[in-house]
Amino acid sequence: MMSLPLFALAVAAFGIGTTEFVIMGLLPNVARDLGVSIPAAGMLVTGYALGVTIGAPIVAIVTANMPRRTALLSLMGLFIVGNILCALSPNYTVLMVARVVTAFCHGAFFGIGSVVAAGLVAPNRRAQAIALMFAGLTLANVLGVPFGTALGQLLGWRSTFWAVTVIGVLAVIALAAWLPKQIVMQKSSLLQEFKVLADRQVLMVLAISALASASLFSVFTYITPILEDVTGLTPHAVTLVLLIFGVGLTVGSALGGKLADWRLLPSLIAFLIALAIVLTVFSVTMHTPVAAVVTIFVWGVLAFAIVPPLQVLVVDRASEAPNLAATLNQGAFNLGNATGAWFGGLAIGAGFQLTVLPYVGVLMVLLALGLTLWSASVGRASGLAMTASD
Repeated sequence: MMSLPLFALAVAAFGIGTTEFVIMGLLPNVARDLGVSIPAAGMLVTGYALGVTIGAPIVAIVTANMPRRTALLSLMGLFIVGNILCALSPNYTVLMVARVVTAFCHGAFFGIGSVVAAGLVAPNRRAQAIALMFAGLTLANVLGVPFGTALGQLLGWRSTFWAVTVIGVLAVIALAAWLPKQIVMQKSSLLQEFKVLADRQVLMVLAISALASASLFSVFTYITPILEDVTGLTPHAVTLVLLIFGVGLTVGSALGGKLADWRLLPSLIAFLIALAIVLTVFSVTMHTPVAAVVTIFVWGVLAFAIVPPLQVLVVDRASEAPNLAATLNQGAFNLGNATGAWFGGLAIGAGFQLTVLPYVGVLMVLLALGLTLWSASVGRASGLAMTASD
């Protein structure tokens, strides 16, 4: 059963995940209301991702010696301010700035929150605790985004950001009520935090996270045209498939947490191998509706099963500065989101068919797998401490 502190973290994660992804469903409404093109409105997605990648580490360093409870509450306060600015934005420029401000909360919250979540439970349940927090993010895709999109289409896109602001306020109340007043944290200086950037093992995990995320978004960014033009599904059916994919993400997060607590590196390696196989299979099954839907569900499970192991691994490898490392890992995921979509776009722009995109994803996964195996080998050679189960 989820403890109340973990539930509070999950509520915050739900709000953050909703505000990140719901803009995709509201792009036409935003573009029409603010008098900009769809591509320009699409830059709001890119701006958010860059805000996470660039801004979150800065925020993590600023809050390095702040009590963890205070840091998390402050970050959610920034989240609330950012969403209020989104709702009140009179023009495109202000909305872009508001999105970037909100993004500054994202990476740091998930970075610090994952360290706090891991510290709330026994050592052999750390990955499961992180997975429970990230369940809020996956549920945002299943529930928050569809309902937020529907609300925005019914009452205007600004109403969605007001609703997300309310979620943020509820999260602050939950965090204030249920997070322990005193959270044990490892003292670290700014110098210790910056040393993480010179640790080869930490950089390897960050690269693995970026490649794994790039694998997902090189295909998922274009999943709607794939399902409509290749699989032959209607727009309504595509919406249902995306819901099924979101359920897969939620299942995968829980599965990844359980298996990572059992065997961390072996689980991560197995997930990456399975991911490469499933993407290869999808290049065939995308031509048949039922087979495509089944494959997409399994893909969703595997795509998020790797998140808890990677988050635990980066915290393990950066024991002297876990908060910055965990935050940088969130930046790595978002960098992967952007580069994956870019690589997929390059393939299409070069004249390749949509059916080639799964192979782009496979290439990214294989690179991540190779780096994982190399990292494990280097770790063993240097006597780097692994988890007891590895």
